[in-house]
Amino acid sequence: MNPHHHLDPSTVVSYAAGALAVEVAIVAATHLETCAHCRARVDEAERVGGQLVEQQQPAAVDAARLAGLRASILERLDEPPAPAAAAPSRAAPYEDDDRLPTPLHAYFGTSYRALKWRWMAPGVHCIRAANTGKGSLLLLKIGPGRSMPVHSHGGTELTQILRGAYHDALGHFAPGDVADLDSDVEHQPVTVPGTACICVSALDAPLRFPGWFARKLQPLFKL
Repeated sequence: MNPHHHLDPSTVVSYAAGALAVEVAIVAATHLETCAHCRARVDEAERVGGQLVEQQQPAAVDAARLAGLRASILERLDEPPAPAAAAPSRAAPYEDDDRLPTPLHAYFGTSYRALKWRWMAPGVHCIRAANTGKGSLLLLKIGPGRSMPVHSHGGTELTQILRGAYHDALGHFAPGDVADLDSDVEHQPVTVPGTACICVSALDAPLRFPGWFARKLQPLFKL
């Protein structure tokens, strides 16, 4: 598997530092399970972060210094990573017809066939994880050829494609790809014909819908 859409550098740094919200970290881990490129970037962030911390004085690190450390790591991540030995393939969750990716097992179980989907809208079904943090962790199944409402984000939306595909103004997203979006992005995903799109999505704030009808339904869907 060779994903074309990856984690944002700021997400990589926050993941390496253990600073992501629980829901976002779960989706990031799901992407990392099959993306060697992003695993290498996390390894680099951890290595550089460790070196930078070691260079600091033993005294407590204040907020300004932490901000400087983060900026330094982000700058280093913009540099091409050094060549590394090929890692073992981790594409099994996408090749196995029934096994969900390992980071999702504690929240949704291990089997696609055992999932108990709930109707959300015509052509859209959902499962909401109950035992996470303050945000939302969702499995979504969207029928083929469906257009989702235009929306933006009150905070972070991190979505990993598991099956099927969709496209929007940002490009084509297929299995293994991740959409790492913030409050500046407005988009309208449209699933490709032929097969349902299954994805796992983390939200740390409610979505924003410009259309009045979607806004009216938002409290019902809790998105």
